[in-house]
Amino acid sequence: MHRTLVLCLATVILGLQAAQSLAAEPSDPLWQIGQPDDDTAEFALAPDGYARFGEDPLFVVGQSDPRRDWPYVHPGPSDVWAGGRSHDYSILFGLSGRPAEACRLVVDLVDTHHRSPSRLEILVNGHRVLSHQTPRGGPDDTVYGDPSQGREHRFDVEIPADCLARGTNEITIRTAAGSWILYDWLGFEAPGGVELEPVANGTFVRAADSPPLLVESNGQLEQIVELSVRHIGPPVSVVVRVGQGPAQPLELGPATKRVEVRVPAVDKPTPVAVEVRSGERTIATHQVILKPVRKWELYLLPHSHTDIGYTKVQTEVERDHWRFYEEAIEAIRRTAEYPPEARFKWNVEVLWAVDSYLKQASPEKKEAFIQGVREGWIGLDALYGNELTALCRPEELVRLVDFAGRLSEQLGVTIDSAMITDVPGYTWGITTVLSAAGVRYFSIGPNSGHRIGYTLQAWGDKPFYWVTPTGGDRILCWIPRTGYYRAITGQTQVLELVRRIEASGYPYDMIQVRYCLGDNAGPGVAISDLVRDWNARYAYPKLVIATTSRMLREFERRYGDKVPAVRGDFTPYWEDGAASSARETGLNRAAAERLTQAEAIWSILDPATYPDAEFYTAWRNVILYDEHTWGAYNSVSEPDSDFAKAQWAIKQSFALEADRMSRRLLARAAAPVAGAAKPVRSLWVFNTASWPRTDLVTVPKEVPIAGLRVTEADGAPVPSQRLSSGQLAFLASNVPPLGAKRFRLAEGPPESPSNASVAAPPRLANQVVQITVDQASGAITSLTHEDLPADLVDRRSGVALNAYRYVAGRDPSDPKPNGPVTIRVKEPGPLVASLVIQSDAPGCRRLIREVRLTAGQDYVELLNVVDKEKVREKEGVHFGFAFHVPEGVMRMDIPFAVIQPEADQLPGACKNYFTVSRWVDVSSEQFGVTWATIDAPLVEVGRISVDVPNWRDPNSWIKHLEPSQTLYSYVMNNYWETNYKADQEGPTPFRYALLPHAGPYDPVAAARFGIERSQPLVAVPAADEGPGVIPSRLRVEPDQVVVTALKPSRDGKALIVRLFNVSPQPARAELVWADPQPAAVRLSDLGERPGIPVDGPVDIPRYGLVTLRAERAARGSR
Repeated sequence: MHRTLVLCLATVILGLQAAQSLAAEPSDPLWQIGQPDDDTAEFALAPDGYARFGEDPLFVVGQSDPRRDWPYVHPGPSDVWAGGRSHDYSILFGLSGRPAEACRLVVDLVDTHHRSPSRLEILVNGHRVLSHQTPRGGPDDTVYGDPSQGREHRFDVEIPADCLARGTNEITIRTAAGSWILYDWLGFEAPGGVELEPVANGTFVRAADSPPLLVESNGQLEQIVELSVRHIGPPVSVVVRVGQGPAQPLELGPATKRVEVRVPAVDKPTPVAVEVRSGERTIATHQVILKPVRKWELYLLPHSHTDIGYTKVQTEVERDHWRFYEEAIEAIRRTAEYPPEARFKWNVEVLWAVDSYLKQASPEKKEAFIQGVREGWIGLDALYGNELTALCRPEELVRLVDFAGRLSEQLGVTIDSAMITDVPGYTWGITTVLSAAGVRYFSIGPNSGHRIGYTLQAWGDKPFYWVTPTGGDRILCWIPRTGYYRAITGQTQVLELVRRIEASGYPYDMIQVRYCLGDNAGPGVAISDLVRDWNARYAYPKLVIATTSRMLREFERRYGDKVPAVRGDFTPYWEDGAASSARETGLNRAAAERLTQAEAIWSILDPATYPDAEFYTAWRNVILYDEHTWGAYNSVSEPDSDFAKAQWAIKQSFALEADRMSRRLLARAAAPVAGAAKPVRSLWVFNTASWPRTDLVTVPKEVPIAGLRVTEADGAPVPSQRLSSGQLAFLASNVPPLGAKRFRLAEGPPESPSNASVAAPPRLANQVVQITVDQASGAITSLTHEDLPADLVDRRSGVALNAYRYVAGRDPSDPKPNGPVTIRVKEPGPLVASLVIQSDAPGCRRLIREVRLTAGQDYVELLNVVDKEKVREKEGVHFGFAFHVPEGVMRMDIPFAVIQPEADQLPGACKNYFTVSRWVDVSSEQFGVTWATIDAPLVEVGRISVDVPNWRDPNSWIKHLEPSQTLYSYVMNNYWETNYKADQEGPTPFRYALLPHAGPYDPVAAARFGIERSQPLVAVPAADEGPGVIPSRLRVEPDQVVVTALKPSRDGKALIVRLFNVSPQPARAELVWADPQPAAVRLSDLGERPGIPVDGPVDIPRYGLVTLRAERAARGSR
């Protein structure tokens, strides 16, 4: 025995190299499972029944049938649907004698997993002879039923003669790591003279256990002792005795794998002996500890994870989800007479496909869907898509639940729950939006391991109330520890889940199970039969099929007073992928801001003609670009495939269409006051912000202006300048909030400002700000302000301001700067002065940076253009900003909140990078600077911190951030292995602005600066004659309350006003309306429904969002 063990272990070392080829010539297999046909049809569960996987098989050569006893799919530890553990597939066979030479096992696979290929271990009679890493395979289509898409992988395993024995032998194939494999065939080859013989008869009791199960008998609860049995041969009678209990007779047959005996339930751990006897012979004895069993209830939420693309082209995915609704409705009808807990339900994870389904479905199908919703069989969850929430501009985040509000009103139902799936991390402002939309419950199902950082470690099966930034509202959130992808197909999965949760110290008796069969996978309708049969057999755990809303309402009823409440940002992990298509990300960010401005101008000029359907489509495009599915599963591994290119074309079109539609709608919004005369002698300048503005306006060179001299309506001269691009620039002062001001154009010399901006390389200055650009690197090495006591550049950092840094590969420890620079004057002043810095740079064809000052303005504009090379090796592009603000505190703008890194983050939040909305402020009590970003949302604090060494290991992610006054704008990457872009090329702009300020952080100034940089003043050609001002439609006081949205209501009867308190202090808002006065003002929700009347000031808590509905007066009234 020892000799055999030593030889077998030695073979492990040699087998790694000998696995692919053997000296011996191949022979006909002694036994074979399956056929070498590149198909899975001859196996159990084939071609697509992976979700019905139950137990690991034991295949007895000469007795078993592959169609019944050998599943086509062999799951691995990454497959949550199969229990999230390794699985052993075992084969028993008899040999007439020990072979004289080595034998060979042939393993031929149809496919392996494309992202997480399995590592296999081969064991012979309990001894490991090989560890084998399989390669990446084809798409998920293969496990879903199309083996033709697979990538075949065959390997041979040399089995030393000393590892085998005469008589019964056992070979085990174990998935030690990774995901599934699909079988084509297996065969065992032996040298001549070795023959098969039948596997010897016998009964083997391999283990005894007491699973956490309760059954009811005569009104009493009993526990179960379970025996794992392998019986080969004719049926045999045995008796089982547990402790001092009565002997219980059992019949064992060839198919017996597991038997159960019942014992009275215990209330404390109780050791008992288990004896199995056949006649006078004791077959086995085991010791078992009976433990008290909790009365578990597993709430199963059937749903499909909606990837808008990834597994198929987006249009095909959409049609698939339409079909899923109809399959679910059929299952609902079929199970209508089942016990209530077993009746099928379907959770619509996100509403994207519902939107289009209801438009194209026949009247009968549409009515069936609506009935299912109204009866509670179909659960609608509020989000339009599985969004990368931190990418959303504030109003975009609101529109994420817009369709839910429309649908709720249309169907007369309440939508009080939301789901989000796959995505780890969510911006804090989502709580504000959900609360304002009437959503109280949030089921969160992140990916189980891909780039999720500490998400599951911190919050897996730890329900919590997520308190809004105001502190006054909260959303009940629950993240299952297994993420979203889990199928319950039988006792194995139920018991593994219960045991794991109990071992974690989980204090509740309700368990959430996201019953999802995969990405864009259909309903697992067989779950109803399983639940019915399970509940008929076992009292506990009880299985309940439910909707998100029902489950979380019941959980809150039972345990709401025990659930902890937490505050902070759940800083997301996956938004970094948006930097793989930086140009489109910038376009989409700008489109969202432009749509907000267009709606405001429509409200000012002509709300009655507001084209709701067109704005809905435009906002839908914005949302779909920021949805988490960027492309195909093979977008990185096969970026040139037609499949990957087709998906990117659709994804890209969302940003391009959002850009096109936002421009068109902005132009149409101003049409009522636009002039058509040429040359243009007059301009309206619109201010869509809720405070007066003085700022630079640029007129495109294509506009045929009458001249370069600009005046106000009363003839007062306005500073202006023709820019080198051909644009006209002028300084528009005191433009009224939510109104417009007229400026006139005429021939004559431009007016110069009283204090000019001057460009003299390497310096740039106006009356307030002075800048020096480093002649070697092109970064800003000095930034001073007349009101500040110190230079704002931290020269000791080696970074300065606007410094280019390129990371080749994944190691950020030695980022590369740009090459030598040339500096020239682009705009000489006197209104606008700028320097252009051009250089080579790693990863780029060229790098152009422009630094610009405007006379009379105290901010600095930066325009960087990265002309990107097409690079598919891993890379990252960053711009560094090291501020000299001793003891400065960093604050970040996110939708409807402001956070300090580390201090305002939830446990489990991402700290490697942050996704900001518009600005970051670094301030001490004496002075500071507000940094605004227009195109690039990602920021790193203190240092370049990506890519993580091992994205599957939580410990690879930053757990604690030290305070810093340095940030990096993280603008481009291609670090992902799937979904996002493999490369990007061509010119991409990254615009920033810097606002130095005296004194401490000012939340109003920071918020206004960020909005002003992202929502510029809007110039529109005007008729030659007319008033000098379009008065403010609305004025709001105090300053800390800003209007984030002003839009006509969907029903055309009101204006919708969103007020946001940008301050950490409560506010009492006063609204002053211009004529025509609203007929009434009411509180509203995000569904635009009228609430209680507002008569007087509106109280708004810190970081609070209030939506008002101002009813339009009837025509002729004032």
